[in-house]
Amino acid sequence: MEEPRVMVYLMTGFLDSGKTQFLKFTIGQEYFQIEGKTLLILCEEGEEEYEEKLLKQSNTVVERVKKPEELNFKWLQSMEDKYHPERVIVEYNGMWKVSDFEETPLPTGWGITQKLTTVDASTFQAYMANLKPLFVEMVRDAELVLFNRCSDLKPLAGYRRSVKVVSQQAEVVFENETGEIDDIFDGDVPYDLEAPVIRIADEDYGIWYVDMMDNPDRYKGKTVEITAKVRKLKGAPEDMIVPGRMAMTCCADDTSFLGYVCRTPKAPELKIGQWVTVRAKVVFKHVSVYRGKGPVLEAESVEAAEPIEAMVYFN
Repeated sequence: MEEPRVMVYLMTGFLDSGKTQFLKFTIGQEYFQIEGKTLLILCEEGEEEYEEKLLKQSNTVVERVKKPEELNFKWLQSMEDKYHPERVIVEYNGMWKVSDFEETPLPTGWGITQKLTTVDASTFQAYMANLKPLFVEMVRDAELVLFNRCSDLKPLAGYRRSVKVVSQQAEVVFENETGEIDDIFDGDVPYDLEAPVIRIADEDYGIWYVDMMDNPDRYKGKTVEITAKVRKLKGAPEDMIVPGRMAMTCCADDTSFLGYVCRTPKAPELKIGQWVTVRAKVVFKHVSVYRGKGPVLEAESVEAAEPIEAMVYFN
């Protein structure tokens, strides 16, 4: 895909989540400087302000919109005609649906090239309890999700899983007052990684799924046992199934199937939707469905199982 002439950076996050602080730091960095003009579109009023000195040094102009309906093609085109920016940064209002902007036609040559989200870890659970659909839209397809103001390590692994089930490719970073936190996952799984067979309890499936994605070296060559539902991919080899379970990413109407490729000679006799218990050795290979290297379960046994709770949880 051809790179857009005007790169649009979409900065999302709830009010006071640190969007402005993050952008002020980034705009001021040498690596972020360009010769042309940067258009900064502000969609809400926060406590932080952009200093005129910083804006002048970085050749940045600021425009504000107060209502989501104002952020339309006609207005954006007027910004293109007025400034001819080389780069656009949108500091989006946390209470507006991100999909509304993502679906808005952009001026010719503009394209969203990066989506970033900031999260105040101290208020994350309250927002998730009350405004989960808005958060899901923020992090879906995000490249970076930054949790700041982290003071308690204990729940952070669960926060990361909440992001990964929606946006597997996102880099999730945690920061406290002194900088980045690196060791939130040390030993943070509820099963024995050194057991001859790592048995994944039904309630721990989501934790296992995300942890194996994030920490492949923990599982390489290990034998795991899971209970899951059979799915088959169109055009896949006859010996391939994808055992997995459903995860609710936003609401009952917004779910994703979470499963890894499994090779077994029993595949032809297994039915789609059938519950099975799979014991398999974990290897990592290039598979087309992953568009690269990913986990493959080489089954030692696949047995019929009784149905269990279909939905996956991540805490």
